Amino acid sequence: MSVQPPSKHQLALMIWLAVFPTLVVLNLALSRLLDGLPVVVRTFVLVTIAVPIVIYGLMPQLHRLRARLVTVKEIS
Repeated sequence: MSVQPPSKHQLALMIWLAVFPTLVVLNLALSRLLDGLPVVVRTFVLVTIAVPIVIYGLMPQLHRLRARLVTVKEIS
């Protein structure tokens, strides 16, 4: 059984669920290290770390979870 790709709204929610906690954790973990840097540099560092975590680590897991939820919903 193939699962349809997520809608724009589902994908937006999945991205938010991956990005927000990742940025919070990175901000907390790196705040002392990045303290005093200009906001653009700080943002660049955080995004450079966060994007691979989200794209290669979290989004595949969220896609698998969504596929399982959609499959269970269709079976029910």
